[in-house]
Amino acid sequence: RVQLMESGGGSVQSGGSLRLSCQISGDSYGDYCMGWFRQFPGKDREGVAAIDGDGNTKYADSVKGRFTISQDNAKNTLYLQMNSLKPEDTAMYYCAADQCPIPPWLLLQLGANRGRDFGYWGQGTQVTVSS
Repeated sequence: RVQLMESGGGSVQSGGSLRLSCQISGDSYGDYCMGWFRQFPGKDREGVAAIDGDGNTKYADSVKGRFTISQDNAKNTLYLQMNSLKPEDTAMYYCAADQCPIPPWLLLQLGANRGRDFGYWGQGTQVTVSS
């Protein structure tokens, strides 16, 4: 059974940086396309960034130029480097995975539209950005 575990969340001041990690276990990392999502209180989950097995990426417009998604297949780990953080980035961040091939843009749509019915999800890690 595939399991995802996020880490790296925390509290930071506006303009600061955080790096989120998501480790996948229970199956071969290379078989999965992965993405990051976030959920604001009282709102639906939204896609942040996704990556496929070839390293192709897709970002939400709100994070382009500030966030970078990457993966380390040897460590079975997905990362989200978040720079120039803003208070509006405050949310619970989740990683999600489903079997490739899924274009990154489609992964973000499916994850946002289907929620927990899509693929596999971690439990989330809280990111809080203060002004």
